[in-house]
Amino acid sequence: MTASSSGPAAAAARIPAVWLILGSIVSVQFGASIAKGLFGTVSPTAMVWLRLVSSAVVLIVIGRPRLRGHTRGDWWVALGFGVCLTLTNWFFYHSFALIPLGIAVTIEFLGPLAIAVIGSKRPRDLLWVLLAGVGVALLGFSPQGLNLLGVVFGLLAGAGWAGYILLSAQTGSRWPGLSGLAVAGLVGAVLLAPAAIIGTGVRLLEPRILALGLAVGLLSSVIPYSLELIALRRMPKRVFGILMSLEPAAGAGAAMLVLGEFLRPAQWVAVGCVIGASVGATRSARSAPPPP
Repeated sequence: MTASSSGPAAAAARIPAVWLILGSIVSVQFGASIAKGLFGTVSPTAMVWLRLVSSAVVLIVIGRPRLRGHTRGDWWVALGFGVCLTLTNWFFYHSFALIPLGIAVTIEFLGPLAIAVIGSKRPRDLLWVLLAGVGVALLGFSPQGLNLLGVVFGLLAGAGWAGYILLSAQTGSRWPGLSGLAVAGLVGAVLLAPAAIIGTGVRLLEPRILALGLAVGLLSSVIPYSLELIALRRMPKRVFGILMSLEPAAGAGAAMLVLGEFLRPAQWVAVGCVIGASVGATRSARSAPPPP
C-alpha cells in the first residue's frame, strides 16, 4: 500500500486543491521566518541543508518510495526537480538574509507570475495576473535602497521557482504518492552537504539546531511541497501560478509576527491587490473544466 492510497496523502486528496495551496503558502512563509531568526547561529546554506535533510528523511519514512520500475526519464525528471528545489531554496534564503522577507518573496514571485502570464489564454485570467503584478510592484516598493545582491538572489530564486512549477506536475505524474518529492529532497541534501558541513561544522549536531532544522523542514518543505504536488494533479499550472500571488502577503505577515518586520501603508494596499487577484483566480478555477 502506497502513500497515495492511504494515510495523510489520501486525506489531503479529499481537500479542495485551492485550500491545499493556501495551507502550503502559510506553512512555507512561517518556516522561512523561523529560519531567518536562526541566521545568527547558522548560515543560510546550512539552514537550507538542514531543511532538505530533515524533509527527505521524513518523506522517505512516510512515502516509502519504490526505486525500482522507473524509467530513465522518470529519474531525470526527479533529478531536475531536486536541482530546482535546491537552487530555489538556496537563492531564496540568501536573498532574505540580505533584504526583508516580504520583499524577497515579492521578487521571487516574478517566476510563477511569468508562468501565469505565459499560460493565460482568457482575458479574465490576464486581468488577475495584471492585478497581482500591481500588488507585487507596490509590495516591493521601498524608499530605502535594497541590497543589490539580495535582489539578484531573489530573481534567481524566482527562476528556480518557475522551473519547480513546471517539473512538479511531471514529478507527481511519474512518481506515486510522495516518492518523487522524497527523491528530490535527497538529491538536494547530497548537493548541499559539502558546503553546509564545511561552513558550519560541529554546530550542525547541536540538539537545538537539529530540532529547529527539523521544524523548518516540516514547515517549509514536507507540508507545503506535499500539498502542492497533490494540488497540481487537479489544478492547471496557470491557476496555481496566480494563487501563489498570496506568497508576498503571507511572507510579509509572517515576518511581521515572527521577526517584527512591518509593512508601510502602500504595501498594505499591495496586499489587497494580491488577495483580490487570488480570489479571482480561485473563482476562475471553480468555473473552469477539470484538467485531463
